[in-house]
Amino acid sequence: MNHYSDIIKASVVTEKSMSEKQNGVYTFKCDKKATKTQIKKAVEEAFNVHVVSINTSNTKAKDKRVGKYSGKTKTYKKAMVKLAAGESIDL
Repeated sequence: MNHYSDIIKASVVTEKSMSEKQNGVYTFKCDKKATKTQIKKAVEEAFNVHVVSINTSNTKAKDKRVGKYSGKTKTYKKAMVKLAAGESIDL
């Protein structure tokens, strides 16, 4: 996992993540095996910004049901990335 496209999968777009964007905190879905240092390097390379801190959490699979079919959602690692003051990412 060297390239940032292997580490960062997508940005998370929810009401909470959009409100945190004003404070310089951006949320991304990342590869489960990625470490904080790998995520930091990937964000800095991809968006040309300086990362101050990173908080990560592993999501759990949720039960979903559509009619008679049931299953689980996928799990992923969520990374909340705080940028240096005055910097932003256009998503």
